[in-house]
Amino acid sequence: MRPRPGRRYRIRGLSVRLSFVLPANGRELPRFNAARYFVDRHLEEGRGERVAILCGSQQITYSELARFVNRFGSGLRDTLGVRMEERLLLLLPDIPEFAYCFFGAIKVGAVPVPVNTLLRSNEYEYLLNDTRARVAVVSESLAPLLLEIPRERLEFLREVVIVGAAGGLPPGTLSLEHLLASGSGRLDAAPTCEDDAAFWLYSSGSTGFPKGCVHLQHDMVAATEQYASAVLQIRESDRFFSLAKLFFAYGLGNALYFPFAVGGTSILCPDRPSPENVLAVIERQRPTLLFVAPSHLAALVEACGEERGCDLSSIRLTVSAGEALPAHLSERFSKRFGIEVLDGIGSTEALHIFISNYPGEVRPGSSGRIVPGCEARILDDEGRPVPAGEIGNLWLKSEAVCAGYWNRHQRSKQTIHGEWLSTGDKFYQDKDGYYWFAGRADDMLKVSGVWVSPSEIENVLAEHEAVAELAVVAQQDKDGLTKPVAWVVVKKDFTAGPELAQSLLDFVVARLPVYKRPRKIEFVKELPRTSTGKIRRFKLRQRLVAE
Repeated sequence: MRPRPGRRYRIRGLSVRLSFVLPANGRELPRFNAARYFVDRHLEEGRGERVAILCGSQQITYSELARFVNRFGSGLRDTLGVRMEERLLLLLPDIPEFAYCFFGAIKVGAVPVPVNTLLRSNEYEYLLNDTRARVAVVSESLAPLLLEIPRERLEFLREVVIVGAAGGLPPGTLSLEHLLASGSGRLDAAPTCEDDAAFWLYSSGSTGFPKGCVHLQHDMVAATEQYASAVLQIRESDRFFSLAKLFFAYGLGNALYFPFAVGGTSILCPDRPSPENVLAVIERQRPTLLFVAPSHLAALVEACGEERGCDLSSIRLTVSAGEALPAHLSERFSKRFGIEVLDGIGSTEALHIFISNYPGEVRPGSSGRIVPGCEARILDDEGRPVPAGEIGNLWLKSEAVCAGYWNRHQRSKQTIHGEWLSTGDKFYQDKDGYYWFAGRADDMLKVSGVWVSPSEIENVLAEHEAVAELAVVAQQDKDGLTKPVAWVVVKKDFTAGPELAQSLLDFVVARLPVYKRPRKIEFVKELPRTSTGKIRRFKLRQRLVAE
């Protein structure tokens, strides 16, 4: 839902009213700044002493959060001379400083761009030049990846701010501590409006250069109302713990603006989300909401087994997104821990989840139903609605969808059509309104003249006792016909070989039509993945072509 002038907005009992700016022509325009909404409002409404962030032994209240946001914002503007609409790159792990820099930049009208912490120097060079960022804020551990880029290749970068410079500052850099000290604890928000750019997020770029999605000041409010409030029913007492990191669109909502929307508590952990680290945080901080990807669920079930006393009793809901959650994995987790898993689908373009299972109404294997405030269509390649049960292209309408891709005019026109976003996902809808993921548009297989979903075959094979992970892609046979091929990682107690391959093929034929049977089984030690954890299917297709 888009903020409108004169209206008071309410999220689970919290409210805020838009103010206005009066331009020279005398027309009244809405004034809205996301930092005022997600940070300052809590002081005005008496929640200043509530805990906003827990990170290890650190405990940051909303009053302290607001003070650091103000100091960073004013230091950015007054010390470094950053102006409205100028970008700054954030290369930070999940630490409180991420929140200070993200909302501090937004408060002065600058545009923070969080980026993946798992990339290489050449990729950061591309991102710095594509954003034209004047400032990069980077943690001490990641700084060498930026600093090894020859400065003459970075046309726009002027300042590098180091977070946690315990080992001394590299030449030509500034410490965040110094920048915060130079700023003021009081700061008026820039006169931004609801449709001003607030932040960018980059797509994963698994098949090419990533694209910068330009998100506006109102987008985080819309995503919160549509999903977090309506589906999760988030509240002030909730403690949010996300295994997806803050630089993801998914993680940014889970661990930053969702908790800050209701005065809740974000639990941050900069460490790798191994089962041991995750269980330690859960035991110490007692989150009520856990946000994961399917691989995290599988790791937790495996680590805890049937005997280990893993205490997840504080968690009232677990949310899964990032990739489709197989039904058997959802059921195993719920059976082991007694917690519902709400699978859903979102995207960087849409900011957060727009189709989700609901508490008490979970249908394992499905992505759920459309969330309030959003609309969805399933269309064929000519833009016509398909009948229920038939696979088509998913289109979405939501107030949280980005304005477009930075410097990608043609790609923006191909993806955003008026109010509608072409998601690039294949889905079908059952008679009860549940949506079922059938794969990315470029992953679909046409076998014997019929569209076949790789995920349908994968969901069947995943139920075999020997399969740890798998992916199904297309290969052309000697006649040029498309056949599915399954790439399989086996569990440690099984041996890959012809006998197991035949067992897997028989397993599929017993459950699916014969034309959906994989042409062959390829065993691998691991599947190629992007830095965000998604399977690089095009790499598997390339291997098949090379054979």
